Amino acid sequence: MQSPQTLERAIRQNAEELGFDLVGFARAEPFDRERELILEDLARGHMAGMGWITAERVKLSCDPEALLPGARSIVGLGTAYGQRAPTRPAPTPEQGRRPRGRVARYAWGRDYHDVIGKRLRALADVVIDLAGKGTRYRAFVDTGPLVDRAAAERAGLGFVGKNACVLTGRYGSYVFLSAILTTAELEPDPFVARDCGACRACLDACPTDAFVAPGQLDARRCISYLTIEHRGFISPELRPLMGDWVFGCDVCQEVCPWNRARSEAHHPEFAPDTGAGESLDLIELLGMDDPAFRARFRGTPLTRAKRGGLLRNAAIALGNRGNPVAIPALITALADADPLVRGHAAWALARIGQLPSSVVKAVQRTLAVEDDVEVRHELEEALGHCREHSGA
Repeated sequence: MQSPQTLERAIRQNAEELGFDLVGFARAEPFDRERELILEDLARGHMAGMGWITAERVKLSCDPEALLPGARSIVGLGTAYGQRAPTRPAPTPEQGRRPRGRVARYAWGRDYHDVIGKRLRALADVVIDLAGKGTRYRAFVDTGPLVDRAAAERAGLGFVGKNACVLTGRYGSYVFLSAILTTAELEPDPFVARDCGACRACLDACPTDAFVAPGQLDARRCISYLTIEHRGFISPELRPLMGDWVFGCDVCQEVCPWNRARSEAHHPEFAPDTGAGESLDLIELLGMDDPAFRARFRGTPLTRAKRGGLLRNAAIALGNRGNPVAIPALITALADADPLVRGHAAWALARIGQLPSSVVKAVQRTLAVEDDVEVRHELEEALGHCREHSGA
């Protein structure tokens, strides 16, 4: 049996060889403070819409012993993804006229669940080999109930900032978190005694005012939640605030001082040319059928939003851009099979300045055959707006 110190050195070395950028160790003790904070957020409705987050799941996520009987240690791991956008050739005049929508940095390349999951399983096998027969573990990469931010903070990877992200000294907050919960005995790393001080850049920059307090997020207003997890119609109040984000949002990270001097990540799997990229052609996106959507985004995080959600987001971004070049695509989208796409396309048409009478007629034709209550409401609102601004 190796000593905890020898075991830790071997785990660190193997973790680095497998591609993990940050490694830390913590005791597998209950996360009492986090449990109470999350339950408070749940009770206040800040997680409404995320039905999988229940009081029972919260309690489980904060109790390592319940997740793995006999658990004694946590191996906290971080994988940096903060690659800068590549320099691209100047767009052609045609490309320059086509509006684009932004993708959150973490989703530029391949799906991190797949990439890190393989590395995590390989490292867990190493832990078993080093710690001895009978050692057990559970691995988590944003797919299980373990409170990953709290585990990373306890393992000394960084501290949770006012934007609710873990801020690390080397890579800022652009870090994928994962962890191994194990029955092996490991010496804990020191807690990072830092905080954001008086800085409130992230709180002030949030387009939708999603932060109800430092480190406390109302998911119902968060652009990341709205564009990825939310499955229904997005509140008209929030749509103009979403700008051109079509998948996720990086605003609270972009303004964070901890990300200004971060080290560059070097994981080719997360480079823009391996996946969706840093932005998407909104008109092309709005015209994708389901097979095209699955073929284009297979193996990337964007499949999480599903076709209807991503095209809904594209329609909102086109409405916010207000570029008349999008009118034909939006009129075509009024006949889409998904009511989410039809309804938000109607809203987007109404957001575009001076509209020809043909747009009013297209909305009228759609309204005459539409049987979805929510889409009819969107069409009626759009029709009133179109008439008012077209002179029809």
